[in-house]
Amino acid sequence: MAFCGLLAATPVPAEPLQGDQFQTDLLQDDGPQPKHKRRAVHRVDPAVQLRHTMRDEINSGLVGIVSEGTDYTVDLALAIASKQSHLRLLPIAGAGAVQNAKDVMFARGVDFAILQTDALDEIKRNPPFSGVQQYLQYVTRLYDQELHVLAGPDIQSIEDLRGKKVNFGLRDSGTYTTAMAVFDFLGVKPDVMNLPHPLALDRLRRGEIFALAYVTTKPARLFQDIRPDENLHFLPITSNPISKYTGTTLTSDDYPELVSKDAPVKTVSVGTVLMAYNWPTKSERYRRVDRFVQAFFANLKDIKARRPKWREFDITASVSGWTRFPAAEQWLKKAGLSSEPNRATVQERVPLNPKKREALFRDFAEYQRLTGPEKAVLNLDSNKRQALFREFANTRNGDR
Repeated sequence: MAFCGLLAATPVPAEPLQGDQFQTDLLQDDGPQPKHKRRAVHRVDPAVQLRHTMRDEINSGLVGIVSEGTDYTVDLALAIASKQSHLRLLPIAGAGAVQNAKDVMFARGVDFAILQTDALDEIKRNPPFSGVQQYLQYVTRLYDQELHVLAGPDIQSIEDLRGKKVNFGLRDSGTYTTAMAVFDFLGVKPDVMNLPHPLALDRLRRGEIFALAYVTTKPARLFQDIRPDENLHFLPITSNPISKYTGTTLTSDDYPELVSKDAPVKTVSVGTVLMAYNWPTKSERYRRVDRFVQAFFANLKDIKARRPKWREFDITASVSGWTRFPAAEQWLKKAGLSSEPNRATVQERVPLNPKKREALFRDFAEYQRLTGPEKAVLNLDSNKRQALFREFANTRNGDR
């Protein structure tokens, strides 16, 4: 099965030049010759040759990435394209977290996926084939996504949803995976619906379902046009179910029409991970993936500036039970940054005091001035390298 997955993801070779793509001329030496001595010389039509050259050049720099939404993968594509003229990332809208993992292992043209950490746990528990972890490896842990449980006016708690119709999104989606785990831990068994989220919100507004669950980065566009007079509200998750989830809150800054300033709503979040297919190290596809990994780390400043969620992640954080992609591991070692297992999320870290922070950012300003992030970071000592990247990941927006 693993072999089949590798074959399915192997790029299609360039089509041969044949048929009417050739022109055949009968060339003769000086003077007449017998027909049997005439030589057939094949000459490629210049237009055909140009088309094939252009196709090969374009495809040599393409890598594909699949995720449940495309906002963040488009961010990556734009950041990479602005600095790398021969490297392009193609965002692909996926069909769900578990399916996305299968896509990166089997679908042609897919090299990366953004997956939830609990979806990775599900893949380990129920692997699509033996030895799946040899083919699927992580580049870095990314941002967290929050579990939103939106309910109608008659529902005041998660416990009120026992036996009630609640939408968990499509099967094998990230929302379905997380909601099933959290509700099961809380001992609440609703009548689970599997509707697309916009349709579920419409059903909730009409009173046809009692609540919907949605795992996404806050603030979610889905909830931005909800009016206060609709009497919809988020349900709190007051206990932290299972260690793989992190306690967090939904605030009035996130949803001014749904959350009061003095009453933030407790919930949980789940991490996301940039995963890569582990191509053979000498293959052309591995070289492309390697180039993207180098470009990703080199363009961290641009990526993190695109939206607040990008500032949350720590490139040195490990993903328990999975192997880091070799090119990513080599980059970290070269930069003097070590992978640290079981690292807490950046939101849970104690911030540096102002004096230390200012000193680090003076070093960082000097680092920014130099060309080539991979080389510049090597000019700092080990302790400063570690602290600099962690602090930058958490304080880039300067508002804490």
